[in-house]
Amino acid sequence: MTPLKNRYDFVLLFDVTDGNPNGDPDGGNLPRVDPETGHGLVTDVCLKRKLRNYVLLSNGGQEGYDVFIKEKAVLNDAIEQAYKAKGIDLEEAPKKTEDGKKRNKKGSAQGGEVEQGRQEMCRKYFDVRTFGAVMSTGPNAGQVRGPVQLTFARSIDPIMTQEHSITRMAVATREEADKQGGDNRTMGRKSTVPYGLYLAHGFVLPKLAQQTGFGEEDLSLLWEACRGMFEQDRSASRGLMALRSLIVFRHASELGNAQAHALFDLVQVRRKDAATPPRRFADYDVAVGTPPQGVELMRME
Repeated sequence: MTPLKNRYDFVLLFDVTDGNPNGDPDGGNLPRVDPETGHGLVTDVCLKRKLRNYVLLSNGGQEGYDVFIKEKAVLNDAIEQAYKAKGIDLEEAPKKTEDGKKRNKKGSAQGGEVEQGRQEMCRKYFDVRTFGAVMSTGPNAGQVRGPVQLTFARSIDPIMTQEHSITRMAVATREEADKQGGDNRTMGRKSTVPYGLYLAHGFVLPKLAQQTGFGEEDLSLLWEACRGMFEQDRSASRGLMALRSLIVFRHASELGNAQAHALFDLVQVRRKDAATPPRRFADYDVAVGTPPQGVELMRME
């Protein structure tokens, strides 16, 4: 893996049409909304899920590109497998490890063993070396602070949440059918946003990348996943979602040549007609100012 030598700050601009981009389980799965402003929200966890899914679909069969946090995964089993790959039997009787510390109990790594498990988890799982992970449960592979982080996405304008009554022409049980006299209808609700343009911020820190092994090849895959994550995440509830722009600021150094917030302020998204509710991406203008010396602007639509 080629080491990462440059800091990156980036902006994700994506939209949804007649769909629910991120339902809130605490709010009846309605689209997430800032209650004070009415702006729509999509959590960083939701975005990372889509990125993980893309990597799993496109590279999951390759060595080093598995995904740790995935559907129906048993995390402690994955951590235990990492120790087995390193030849460490955690079920052996407590003994002193390589750094002289004694393992406290069976089934849990101790001392220098934890670092070996951590390194193996970073090597095997793309999302661990990218986003980091808390792996201190069970077999214990410690914690990893990932070099790539994302913020919540927030809609450019306040969104209007709509609820729709829907009908299923079937019932789940014979008892329900008998009660309806064979009508077999089930009523339900579906929540959507007519249109919303969302903006999220991201960061790539090479100093942390050096600790996890995240390299240039991983970075290329990250950009690919950003561009393709909505294309592989279709569902009836999410309507039409699309990445509209991936705006990347590449610094000339590891620590960076400008503050991230100053670069993000260069990205201006404005509605063309303030009197008309937006219903498509063409209703907005997106402009990016000139970055300062030492920072390169990269547009990846």
